[in-house]
Amino acid sequence: MAGMSDSPQNPDDKDLQETPSLSTDVVDAEWVKPSSLAIDPCTCCQLRCPGCPNTGRGAPPGMGWGYLRFAHFKQLLDDNPHIRSVAFDCFGEMFLNKELLPMIEYGTRKGVVFRLASANFNTVRDGVLEGLVKCGVRSLTVAIDGATPETYRIYRVGGDFDRVALNIRELNRFKKVHDSKYPELTWQFVVFGHTEDEIPLAQKLAREWGMRFSAKLSWDSDYSPIRNPAQVRQQLGLPAVTREEFAETQEKEYMRSVCLSLWRAPWVTWDGSILGCCWTQKGFGGNAFRDGYLPAINNEKIRYARKMLLGEAPVRDDIVCAECKLYKRMVETGQFITLWEIGKRPLWYRAARYAYRHFGLKWARNNLLRR
Repeated sequence: MAGMSDSPQNPDDKDLQETPSLSTDVVDAEWVKPSSLAIDPCTCCQLRCPGCPNTGRGAPPGMGWGYLRFAHFKQLLDDNPHIRSVAFDCFGEMFLNKELLPMIEYGTRKGVVFRLASANFNTVRDGVLEGLVKCGVRSLTVAIDGATPETYRIYRVGGDFDRVALNIRELNRFKKVHDSKYPELTWQFVVFGHTEDEIPLAQKLAREWGMRFSAKLSWDSDYSPIRNPAQVRQQLGLPAVTREEFAETQEKEYMRSVCLSLWRAPWVTWDGSILGCCWTQKGFGGNAFRDGYLPAINNEKIRYARKMLLGEAPVRDDIVCAECKLYKRMVETGQFITLWEIGKRPLWYRAARYAYRHFGLKWARNNLLRR
């Protein structure tokens, strides 16, 4: 999995912050009609990263190995014209899907905006890099855990740092050829004990390659634990160096925002199954291709799960959230998801936001107040 740091559904990331406002998408706290689609184009991967549930443990993930097909994706967009943004993210490597670019090209012709996160970027077919630029793909996150070939391959087993660097430089060349700032690039760097000394070098390379540097806390603090926590905190400006420390010092789970996917863009896997978020391989039942997208992401189980996360319904054992440590933490602390977090804004807020965006106030802030 390219992004085993859970970045796919981390709304703190720039990719998800730029998705359309959800205030008009949440019909009520249980039933949603998101304008953003999060879908997995591929669960296959050519790397063998330790700890990865997809490849590192030698068994196929719960959702199986496979590729999203163009015909299914086309059907999804054609049947749901309200979808204006697509986030391709996966348990595997999206660039192994031969139909990735045709799907992006088709969606682009329909006015759909694409964001890609995250990829290991080791294998890219001819024509794809230029195609991403020509289609105006808004962003691409590349998972690079190390700033030298020797360090990179410790975790990215089977990966080639130099090949990734070449693909990034080639993508930047096409951006210059077409005079485009897209896709905006992010370097996702998981901080391990064996990568912490290369943080300054990685930041330097990110600047040279025109990438935003985004450090992530490891999902397993026992794997290659950080040796110098104080130095890492200082270099990255992080309040914690492990997810456990983050939960203790910040009084909330590091990946709490994962749960918001059930409202923002419930995760759909390659065969149409509704997983809901990136932390489960069991899902909620229903299939976007068979049942229709909106009925599938609003089936009885996922609607009940939303009520559980809001603290409005008791735990139910047949709901996958009951097994999740994020939900268990909410029950323990009483800090359930709030209506504000899911986008249920009061009328005054929506009116102010509309004025800000459409009557020049945003332009004034960006252009006048900074002078």
